[in-house]
Amino acid sequence: MSIEKGNLSIHSENIFPIIKKWLYSDHDIFARELISNASDAITKLKQLSQMNEASIDENTKFQIDVTLDEQAKTITFSDNGIGMTDEEIKKYINQIAFSGAEDFLAQYKDKSDKEQIIGHFGLGFYSAFMVAETVEIHTLSYKKNAEPAIWRCDGGTEFELEKGHRQTRGTEITLHISEDGKEFLNEYTLRNTIKKYCSFMPYEIYLTVVGKEPAKDADGNVIIEEPKPLNTTTPLYAKSPSECTDEEYKAFYRNTFNDFKEPLFWIHLNMDYPFNLKGILYFPKLNTEFDTIEGQIKLYNSQVFIADNIKEVIPEFLLLLKGVIDCPDLPLNVSRSFLQNDGFVRKISNYISKKVADKITGLFKTERETFQGFWDDISPFIKFGGLKDEKFYESVEGIYLYKTLNDQYVTLDEYLAEAVGKHENKVFYVSDALQQAQYIKLFKDHDLNAVILSHGIDSAFMSMIESKKEGVSFVRIDADINEHLVEAETMTEEVKKEATDKLQEMFVKALGIENLKMKLEPMKSESLSAMIVLSEESRRMQDMMRMYGMNGLDPNMFKTETTLILNSKHPLVKHLLDNAQVDEATRTLICEQLYDLAMISHAPLSGEAMTKFIDRTNALLLKLI
Repeated sequence: MSIEKGNLSIHSENIFPIIKKWLYSDHDIFARELISNASDAITKLKQLSQMNEASIDENTKFQIDVTLDEQAKTITFSDNGIGMTDEEIKKYINQIAFSGAEDFLAQYKDKSDKEQIIGHFGLGFYSAFMVAETVEIHTLSYKKNAEPAIWRCDGGTEFELEKGHRQTRGTEITLHISEDGKEFLNEYTLRNTIKKYCSFMPYEIYLTVVGKEPAKDADGNVIIEEPKPLNTTTPLYAKSPSECTDEEYKAFYRNTFNDFKEPLFWIHLNMDYPFNLKGILYFPKLNTEFDTIEGQIKLYNSQVFIADNIKEVIPEFLLLLKGVIDCPDLPLNVSRSFLQNDGFVRKISNYISKKVADKITGLFKTERETFQGFWDDISPFIKFGGLKDEKFYESVEGIYLYKTLNDQYVTLDEYLAEAVGKHENKVFYVSDALQQAQYIKLFKDHDLNAVILSHGIDSAFMSMIESKKEGVSFVRIDADINEHLVEAETMTEEVKKEATDKLQEMFVKALGIENLKMKLEPMKSESLSAMIVLSEESRRMQDMMRMYGMNGLDPNMFKTETTLILNSKHPLVKHLLDNAQVDEATRTLICEQLYDLAMISHAPLSGEAMTKFIDRTNALLLKLI
């Protein structure tokens, strides 16, 4: 068989179902695409005028009008832009995927401002057929002696093109809404759709509802209101940071995110080379650690909304923030919903990370007191960033702060410097200030310090710091008996062993815990009778298993052992040792009470244990009567 060559044939009857069902993920995209086309039509006309290739009145107000007629089941998009001739309709509308924007840029590549042209693929217009059974175009070109034209199509393979009757330059596209698109005949739905995608379009967009009753005052008089555009044509992020006030930044935040809590601070991104990127990132004020899930970064392309939280562009840890980013250079796919070109996108992501790191390190160096005031709110984000991005960690490693027991904020180096002579390269921490109050008091009484690490992310954060800082270790305040909390031993080794064995036997019998680990130590604090310690290694294993327990694993697979520390100087412990005549019931009562008092400062008691503790406490009080 001989080699045969030819051209592939694409039929519109096969293309339309693909466009209607698969090209765009959401049906409301049609509003974005048609308004974008209208915006491009105006931009082209303005650029032609600047090149003296089109004549327009200098007082012309460019705008885009959307008209909803629920009765007629139509939505109309109208602009006063460049318009089209019948030949241009044949070229740009009848030829699917032939982009008028790309053709314009190619024709005027040395003169036009490419940044302002939105369209690229020549398919946006056909998104109208996702919600319309028939589409009509009424248009009149800017060209001298041009004749108006009407084009209509029902989404099949045939169209009609005839002389029109439009008197003014521009294009009007009317959608006769189908059953699939009837939700957009609702004013609220259509208005919100336009605001969603077109809030920052460069030309004012107005929505008119045919047959809508005008607003009236209390006396029944019609209130004449000035039409208000649905969008802001010059969003704050498009301005130079030097032109923006704090109040404008706050107002933009409120209006964009409907969040009336003031942001802590913000970063204004403004870059022209090697790619064009503008935006504002806000650090929101958090009420609880769970607020972090509410971050929202809106991504725009030439002032057209693309999507929220696109992870390819926005580093994952930045998704905890709120903000707007506009990058006309984004390599979007044909539906303008997804990205192409991983290498270029990664550069954008790296740039955003660097700007955030530069901002917070600059704030730390120049306004440390202000930075410390923000720390509790921003620390989860900065810690998460360090865990997720090595370069980000390297940029911010010196500004991680730790809140101490004295309510001071110190860096790791500052904490370790203060601890010289007390504990070398060891960071004591508190994970629950209320639960560990007894241990905190011990530390304060003996001039020792610890840091508060109580957020859910801190376990992973500590492990990261230990891996980065050689020799540095984090130890919870109740992980072991610090040498500074214990006095010199006065008992001989033999006497201490005998006393320990005696107490061990008592407590094992009273508690029914055969493998109870126990130590007898002369604590400096005589008021402390007993305490529970759990090694840091065991605690980390416990935390890890608790985390995996959420995925169906039993956190008790690996048993972790606690140690009961008894204070040999406390009267109750002495009483148990020195009074052999104490009846067994009272001895059991004391042993159980000492153990539960120690346990309460270590971890919450179970419901059953708490009930027994309360009953036992009542029994002890009755003995005083």
